Amino acid sequence: MIPWTLLDTAKVPGGEDLRLKQRGGEFSIMSGATELMNSRLSGSEKALASLVSERLGARPRPRVLIGGLGMGFTLREALEKFGPDASIVVAELVPEVIAWARGPMAELFGPSMTDPRASIHEGDVAKLIRASRGAFDAILLDVDNGPGGLTRPGNDGLYDAAGIARAGGALRPGGILAVWSSAPDQDFTRRLRRGGFGVEEARVRANGKGGGARHVIWIAVKGGGPSKAGGLLRDERS
Repeated sequence: MIPWTLLDTAKVPGGEDLRLKQRGGEFSIMSGATELMNSRLSGSEKALASLVSERLGARPRPRVLIGGLGMGFTLREALEKFGPDASIVVAELVPEVIAWARGPMAELFGPSMTDPRASIHEGDVAKLIRASRGAFDAILLDVDNGPGGLTRPGNDGLYDAAGIARAGGALRPGGILAVWSSAPDQDFTRRLRRGGFGVEEARVRANGKGGGARHVIWIAVKGGGPSKAGGLLRDERS
């Protein structure tokens, strides 16, 4: 078996270091002993964009904020699904992650980093949300392993009641807050509902139709209106 090679490390402000590793054509980003993402497993990160696109429908010139660049799966899916008149902002806190996208993982990212519809904001997505009033049709968050901060305790502020309220303020009427998680969290579901969102939970596979672990995506509609699934838990494996 081909051994893993450590390519680089990155310091997360207020959190544990990240490590970028490569084995043949496969990449992995680790935090401590936890693998945060792997280039072979992209299904649920893609679903974060595709499920939101389906629910927004044919909204003209959608403006989308993605929190967390990662390996670019959500960005690439958003560019495909939101159409030619979309404007997509990706906020990434760790500058090395942006450098990895343009360096060792450039082939994985393809043309997404230079697509004119996309812009990369180096900084904390929470600060960008706080500074934006009614600016976005959708906010897609994949900045940790879920609403409970794992890699950086400061991420908790995105998912508490105040963070949910700030996200609502940054969304346009009927806008969607979507959050990726490795596991369910009923307390977070209740906070979203108390914050005035209509909430749907979708179960998605780590590798889409290829199977893998079940992840959760919350799709929360600003204004408390029901989602297309009526707020029920859905299984999006197929």
